[in-house]
Amino acid sequence: MKISNHEKNALWLAVWMLAVYLSPMFILGGNMHIRVHDNLDSNIAWYRVLDRSGELFGPLNATIPQIMNGLPRNAFGTEFSGIQWLYALFPPVIAYTFSQTITRVFAFLGMYLLLKRHFVQGQDGYFIRVWVSLAFAMTPFWPSGMLSTLGMPLALWAFLNIRNRQATWKEWLALTLLPFYSSFVLGFFFFLAAMGLLWIRDVLVKRERNWPFFFAIGWMLVLYLGIEYRLVYSLVFSHEPTSRNDFVSSKLGFWHTLRLALKNYVFGHTHDMTVHTFVILPFSFIAMWLIYKTKAWKKEKRYVQLFMLNAVLSLWYAFWFNKAWEPLKEKISLLNTFNFARFHFLRPLIIYTMFAVGAWFLWKRGRKWKAFVKFCLIAQVVVLFAFNPEIYYRVAGKPSFNQFYATGQFHEIGRYIGKPKSAYRVASIGIHPAIAQYNGFYTLDSYNNYYPLSYKRKFRKIIAGELEKSPQLKTYFDQWGNRCYIFVSELGKHYEFRKNSGVKIHHLAIDTKAFEKLGGRYIFSAVPIQNAEEEHLRFLKTFRNADSAWTIYLYEVK
Repeated sequence: MKISNHEKNALWLAVWMLAVYLSPMFILGGNMHIRVHDNLDSNIAWYRVLDRSGELFGPLNATIPQIMNGLPRNAFGTEFSGIQWLYALFPPVIAYTFSQTITRVFAFLGMYLLLKRHFVQGQDGYFIRVWVSLAFAMTPFWPSGMLSTLGMPLALWAFLNIRNRQATWKEWLALTLLPFYSSFVLGFFFFLAAMGLLWIRDVLVKRERNWPFFFAIGWMLVLYLGIEYRLVYSLVFSHEPTSRNDFVSSKLGFWHTLRLALKNYVFGHTHDMTVHTFVILPFSFIAMWLIYKTKAWKKEKRYVQLFMLNAVLSLWYAFWFNKAWEPLKEKISLLNTFNFARFHFLRPLIIYTMFAVGAWFLWKRGRKWKAFVKFCLIAQVVVLFAFNPEIYYRVAGKPSFNQFYATGQFHEIGRYIGKPKSAYRVASIGIHPAIAQYNGFYTLDSYNNYYPLSYKRKFRKIIAGELEKSPQLKTYFDQWGNRCYIFVSELGKHYEFRKNSGVKIHHLAIDTKAFEKLGGRYIFSAVPIQNAEEEHLRFLKTFRNADSAWTIYLYEVK
């Protein structure tokens, strides 16, 4: 592919801007501000726990004793995932920074190759190709997803080249390596399903059985199944019920479903954020209006198809939670334990490709439209810069990496207790259990999406009194339960009570005997418990630290 000097200059500018976007992590290190939800509160601690356990290559029946009195090793994912190896080889802050850099670089490369080869091919379209690719690479993706969504353009580039019988070894290499740095169930299952539908469409419409294309889909599928052999084993051969068997997800009525579809269409989803609301969404309707006005349906059918597919994915996402599914989900457990709503993980690919195709359509309509397109592309990049984690989470008042995990403070707590951490179990109130886990404590509570249902039943006895006081928390735990926390009705669904919050618990109602029966000895509370004595809890000490986000009140079961 020929690259003009103008395009080379644009590429170098994009590389420089991407480096600026990533620079806060390299400069600040542990003082960086990053996402808490499904990140600091879970995955980062899991990687550390698994690495410390020595069970990275543990057998299928291995357990990790530090969590929930022995969480199955299979709950931590495959040892053939690149992100697991980053956390095994480097300190967590460095591993996180490297992972972010790898993902965003290949997101940019993949989208650029896809647009240049298949969607915006003219020499004059370099501005669109480069700036859409840059914007795509700066979307606030779910960190532990790696290239699960941001790697889809690279995969689509490879698949379309193979489908057109124009592939080299590079396409096959991309399809071979991507499974090692992405998730099957959190991205590429749905992408490969889409590729399968495209192959079937070719058979039915073109009467063409494109065997290289079919083999490429099969090759990537086989790789994923091999890499995710622990997941396959758990789904096919394990007969012990898990927490996922308790899921009740289809509860929405018709109008609630439509509202959820509209919300997803306008704002997106937390795991595949596209930040398309302010620029791309209105831009997409302007492009569609002009296509309608000029009767360019056939000429611009790619844009129309992408526009419609984007809407269909939001409708499907919402419809999956409609109560009409519930009878079928009760009969077929796989429909309950596997989230088929996640076809919305295709939306970042669809939305930014649609943005590029629409921009190319308008670009060719004259100087004024070129100026409009340039404005929109630059505006989208500016918006995404504002969503840089360091800006977004600092402004939101979230703690930094070091403040969140508070290693100095928790080291002091461990030294005060003065016993081997494996000799007792702890639980947390008002803060995420991941903090204690990260610091080496053995926790009865945890945030995990896969653990034995029998353990959930035992843990529920501890918090039964609090659940009875809050219908919201009762439904949250009983019908989902991934957050196996010491819930307190006075605190609600809040788990980050910063130091000096002023909040107190006046009427805690937990079963300390059930807590003790599971091995529980200490409670780390971010807020003082006024009726601790009544609940057979002895207050020991308050721990404060200038470098921590928390004040920890240490309680012991009498």
